Amino acid sequence: MQKKTKKKHKKLKHNICMISDFFYPSTGGVESHIYQLSQCLIALGHKVIVVTHSYGDRTGVRYMTSGLKVYYLPMVVCYNGVILPTFFNTLPLMRNIFLRERITIVHGHSAFSAMANEGIMHARNMGIKTVFTDHSLFGFADASAIITNKLLQFTLADCNHVICVSHTGKGNTVLRAAVKPNLVSVIPNAVDTTMFTPDESKRHPNKITIVVISRLVYRKGIDLLEAVIGPICQNHSDVQFIIGRKT
Repeated sequence: MQKKTKKKHKKLKHNICMISDFFYPSTGGVESHIYQLSQCLIALGHKVIVVTHSYGDRTGVRYMTSGLKVYYLPMVVCYNGVILPTFFNTLPLMRNIFLRERITIVHGHSAFSAMANEGIMHARNMGIKTVFTDHSLFGFADASAIITNKLLQFTLADCNHVICVSHTGKGNTVLRAAVKPNLVSVIPNAVDTTMFTPDESKRHPNKITIVVISRLVYRKGIDLLEAVIGPICQNHSDVQFIIGRKT
């Protein structure tokens, strides 16, 4: 009688490309999110690279912790740390990188990032799976929002999956980009309490302290924060707010 051999299920390892205009040495939520997510994926055995534009003399290929490979492409920054969207100038370099690194998943970050939008479109044209993470809320009426929303509709029309950082963000993205809700997942932002633990000895014994760390702009929901601070402080005298912002 022949012995049946059990075949061990081998987990598929991916070659993942994180792409965005926003990455180190610039600082911010998107930048740290991409870095931390890349480190976690590398720890799981996947290969991860990051593609972004050059920062000053930081051009070419650099390596970070755990062998994270970063491509700083020589693209001209147009406005607010974002390259000029052309859909054509980035194609030769991105195609070369996708083929060289044998990329299986392209993960774009931030609706305001021209590189993320163009990278996803180039990847889908090459038959590569794509994921997009939307980190912020956008409006519907001002010129910047109208242009960004229309661009996002083109980008996500053939995107395999979308991730939002809150349920409010999911509703905002579904409306702006005309995406099917079943294609959008919510992975809420969180604080790693093992790295950021408050000093309990400095807590006010009779106060509840609410700390907000954010850029004070509409896309981060500052209008909602402004609306709730007044009523909360008026109805609860034991509540105090501490607000920190990026300079």
